[in-house]
Parts: sequence; structure tokens; C-alpha cells
Amino acid sequence: MARKRIGMKKIREVIRLRSTTEMSNRQIARALNISRPIVMKYWQGFKKSGLSYEKIKEMADSELLRIIEKPSIGKSRKYQELMEYFPYYVIELKRTGVTLYLLWEEYRKKHPQGYQYSQFCYHFQIWRKSTEVRMHIKHKAGDKTFVDYAGDRLSYFDRDKGKQIAVETFVAVLGASGLTYVECSKSQEKEEWILSNENAIHYFGGSTSAYVPDNLRSGVKKADRYEPEINPEYAEFADYYGTVIIPARVREARDKALVENAVRIVYQRIYAPLRNRTFYSLKELNEAVWELLEEHNNKDFQRLKISRRELFNRIEKSTLKKLPKERFPMKTSKWVTVQFNYHVELRDDRHYYSVPYYLYQKEPKTKVKIVYDKRIVAIYYDNIRIAQHARDYSSNGYTTNPDHMPENHRAYSGWSSERFLKWAKAIGEDTCKIIDKVLTSRKHPEQAYRVCLGILNLARKYGNEKLNKACKDANYYGTHSYKRIKGILKMSMEKEKQHELDYGNIPDHENIRGSQYYN
Repeated sequence: MARKRIGMKKIREVIRLRSTTEMSNRQIARALNISRPIVMKYWQGFKKSGLSYEKIKEMADSELLRIIEKPSIGKSRKYQELMEYFPYYVIELKRTGVTLYLLWEEYRKKHPQGYQYSQFCYHFQIWRKSTEVRMHIKHKAGDKTFVDYAGDRLSYFDRDKGKQIAVETFVAVLGASGLTYVECSKSQEKEEWILSNENAIHYFGGSTSAYVPDNLRSGVKKADRYEPEINPEYAEFADYYGTVIIPARVREARDKALVENAVRIVYQRIYAPLRNRTFYSLKELNEAVWELLEEHNNKDFQRLKISRRELFNRIEKSTLKKLPKERFPMKTSKWVTVQFNYHVELRDDRHYYSVPYYLYQKEPKTKVKIVYDKRIVAIYYDNIRIAQHARDYSSNGYTTNPDHMPENHRAYSGWSSERFLKWAKAIGEDTCKIIDKVLTSRKHPEQAYRVCLGILNLARKYGNEKLNKACKDANYYGTHSYKRIKGILKMSMEKEKQHELDYGNIPDHENIRGSQYYN
């Protein structure tokens, strides 16, 4: 005796619970008092139909039952004629402004006795039920690029270290054509992440309107469903290439389904063929990856009978934004304190750059933002750029814009260390040693120059010989302070005056015996 079919109410409940809840087939079977195979049967029939739960709410029971229990499509001549257009429709739907309704109108002009619009859409949905076709049909040409890292890692053998070095695998895929870019990098750090994104753009020959990363920290500073915070450098990169960053929504698998599918194919077509090969550098590994990548991009889709590369050239290449003349200048930003000498330090190089002197204050200390790349160091205060310098990699060096100096400092801007040393050497070797110590002890050149000028100008009042002797005493005591040297000179002058008072200015007198008395 044939088993009696369950009622339509329970069939609809099966579809509703599987579509809108996290309940398993077993849990639904218990809740509806039916067997688990029955739940699986009707759910699978519904899935094969390509319909959504929202679309069947108003559908007649008889129509829904016919679709679920008999999902197979008849092979009439009318259907065969329609099916021949499906691969063409997949490609055309990627073009801007093209809709299924427009394609149906064109179909009806060629086949007046063909399917009505609802049946036309239904048959097309059934045909494109395969994952490969469905995932590539909804994205318009030039619209989005999906980027992420593969979960599993490749590696190469470092001969110097004598061990395997694991690397990250970056994957980028164009939404419309599915053209894919893959490269291995040392890490997922911000610099590596942006560079891989840029390499993908240059591989494609242009950028799409938007980039969709997962919420990794290199790209997204703070994940949020409605207003994610993009890392500033990544945002600047996007702006430079005329695109925007739209992170995948948290816990929304469909937002990153395309790149996850690309990663799965990368495992099959790149990882698997390389599994028994040994590489001895990152460059060697990437060369092997790119060779297999080309094979993947030139391989036909299973059902579209066209390769990713061909599809890209046909519909997407012309929609990409043009590349700028130069690559993105990788920038880094840091907050630093303005020092008492109106300079800020770039700790990467231990080099100092000037800002307008009035920004320095003791309390509260002024903070400015340094934004720099390989060539330029820009400094911002209150979101306004207040200084820009060419980057200088010399350690403990200073780059100073004279306009940033206070008036009393500008008088020394024409001086140099060599000039002061030459002047000091003309006075004496001990003076030269003092000036050399002053020049190497001060953090800022203008401060050193002021001290040097003060010391050397003492020769005008005391003479070269006395200044050099005072500098000799200062070297002996281990000091090179202008005040100490001036103090030594003053003390020396006072001793000389005292000596003159004691012995040099005594008047002649008959009671003074004189030196001959003792002969």
C-alpha cells in the first residue's frame, strides 16, 4: 500500500522552518510529527526549484506541489530553444542596465509563441541552479572585487634558516567575470595587505567601483554591521585608485561567498598540484602559483563554455577605472609630540623635522600627526597640513624650514658646523675641542650654533690666548658650557687684578729693600 502524502500545511511548514530558523531536519520532523526522510524530500524538492520562501507564500498549493514533486523540466522543443539562450543571458545580465525582463522581451520578439515571463524566469532559475553559474550572475561588470586570505597556508624552505617558512595566500576575484588573482606574501600586515591589493589591481589592469574585504584588521579597524571603520591607509589607497571599501557584513556569508568559492577552487587548482613540490624562496613559490593561476583563468566554466579570461575581456575589461601613472605611495601615520626645539621625531629613522615654532608649549604638550611614505613627510595639526618635508633617512639629523624658526633663531641659519670648527681652530686646539663637543651634544643645530657663537665671541673681549686657556681648563674639568667658560675667564681676570693690587702697584719707598738686598 502506497504511503499517504502529508498535507500541504505541513509541507509549507517544512519550507518555512528550514528557511527561517536554524532547526535541523530531525528537529523539524519531531515538531511536525513526520519522518526525517519526508522533511528531506520536500526541502530538497523546494531547493531544486530555485524559488525563495517569500515567492511561494501566495502561490497556489497545486502549483507549489507540482514544482516540488516534479522539478524536472520537460524537454520540449520550445524549452530547448529557450535553453540555448541561457549562457548568453548570464553574460548579458552583467552589463549595466540589462534585466531579465528586457531579455524576455527580446526572446518574445524572436519567439512570439514562447514562454510567458513567469515561466521564462522559472526555467532560467532552474537552469542556473549550479553554484558556479549562480555565484557569478548577480554581479555587474566593473562593480566589485572581492578580496581575502586563504585559510590554509603554503610554504617554502629557507636554506639559511634551515626550516619551512609558512606564507599567506591572498586571493582577489572580480565579481562579474570571476577573473582571479593569487599571490603569496610574508604576512597579513597592513603593508603586505595593501601591496597585494595593489598588485591585483595592476594584474586586472584597473580597479572596480568597490572592494569587498572580510573584516581582517589590516583592512578594517573596527567591524560594524552598519558603519565599519576602515583603516586610514587602506582608505587612502582606495581613494587613490578611485574606488571604495565595502567590508563584508559580519555573519553574512553571502557577502563573501564569491571569494570563498574562489579560495576553494584555488585549493583544488593551485594548492593540490603544488603539494609535492619544494620551493626555496617566496619568489620561486609565486612564480609556480602564477603559472597555475593562468591555467585556471583560461579554463572554461563548467556550464557557460567560456573562460574567466574571455568573459573578462568581453564584458569587464572596458569597465575598469584607469590606472594612475604611478603606484600608490604607501603611507604610514603616527601621532607625536612637538619638542621644545619645535621639531618632531620620526622614530623609524631617528630624524627630526621642523614645525612652526609657536606650536610648542609645555603644558599641555602639543600633538601632531605625521603622515609619511618613502619620499614625503607631511605633518598635520587640527586636520590641517602645517608642514611638508622631503624624507631624510640620516640618523639624528635635522630638517628645518627657516620659516618655522623664531626670529632670533634665523640669524644662525646660515652657519654650519664646519664654519664654527674652522673659526675655533684659528683660536686654538683646546677651543676647537670645546666647539666640537658643543656641536655633538646638542639635539638641534640652531641651539648648538648659538652656544658656539657665544663662546667664540668671548675672544673679542678676552683675546684668543686667554679664551684658549679657559677652554683648556674647561676640557680638564669636563665641561663645555658657555657660562662655565665665561666664568673661568672672569675668574682669571679677577685673579690678575688681585695680583696687580698685591704686587704690581706698590710705590717706591726708602724702606723697601729690593731684591739686591738678599745677594
